Amino acid sequence: MKKICIILVCTIGILLTGCKEKGTFKVTATGSIYEVLVVMDNEYWEGAAGDTLRAYLEADMPCMPQMESYFTVMQAQLNAFDDALKSVRNILIVEVNPDRYTQPRLHYKTDRYAHPQAVAILTAPDKEQLTEFINEKAEEIQQYFLRQELTRQASFYSTFCNHDATEKVQKKFGIQIKIPSDYQLIREDDDFIWCCNDNGPKRRDIVIWAYPYTDPNTFTREFLCEKRDSVLKRIDGYVEGSYMGTEYKHFPPQFKAIGINGGNYCAELRGLWKMKGGAAMGGPFVQHTRLDEINQRVITVESFVYAAGQKKRNTYRQSEAVLYTVKLPQEINQIKEVSVKPE
Repeated sequence: MKKICIILVCTIGILLTGCKEKGTFKVTATGSIYEVLVVMDNEYWEGAAGDTLRAYLEADMPCMPQMESYFTVMQAQLNAFDDALKSVRNILIVEVNPDRYTQPRLHYKTDRYAHPQAVAILTAPDKEQLTEFINEKAEEIQQYFLRQELTRQASFYSTFCNHDATEKVQKKFGIQIKIPSDYQLIREDDDFIWCCNDNGPKRRDIVIWAYPYTDPNTFTREFLCEKRDSVLKRIDGYVEGSYMGTEYKHFPPQFKAIGINGGNYCAELRGLWKMKGGAAMGGPFVQHTRLDEINQRVITVESFVYAAGQKKRNTYRQSEAVLYTVKLPQEINQIKEVSVKPE
């Protein structure tokens, strides 16, 4: 069982800060991004049900240069779930009680004890039904917490964005996107914009490009990989003659169709980038490609990260959240908030 003392330390000095929401005082959520506290008695945590939860919450993220899990997971027993732990940003509560429950159930709450917070509550009448139900719902729980983290970050960018870069993107491509305030616009061509945050040891980049929609095979892995390589050749490295490419041999890119902003189609491509021609640089990337229906153009927005020898999960996911702030011309003024349905 992993220790929970780190949460207690983070809580000191924070519990007295909070916000008013609909007339109710909420303390500020504690803990780091992509941390999940599982409140579950040892009898079940150390059995098959706990094994399944760990298999999903601590699964290795796809297309990363080194193994990093989706979440950092901590566990506490139900009788230890006190006020100090109730402020954690992501909580899964699992309770087994034959006197209270007749069948398994899973429901979700936002900001139940703190803000911003995501809580999943799973109940069952006995161990056998608990294990079977968790086998069915573990992936859904994983995606729920991932979705909540991405949505929080996207909402943050709506407030703290680089307005100059955001306006230039809208003028050039007709789309809305929240470029974070700590990114700088470093290159602008007719069909291409490149923004970067190169402050500190971990570098984050956002690139956007567009082209006419003429090929029905556009939204395929093969087409998007070929297009990526042709467009991003213009990003050069510190060695003369080097340029950005895609890693295919050891970690082939993964393609998936996802829904975004109410279920609208989006082609997601994840993989590893690397500099070719002499520069020793590389890292993970993720891109969203969508159809601008009004102008019959294809819009691609990509985030990539460089952090040699360091953990990349949190930086990578924070940068990925920028992609979920995009609104195409047909969506502008039609949706009121960012919605996320990843992987």
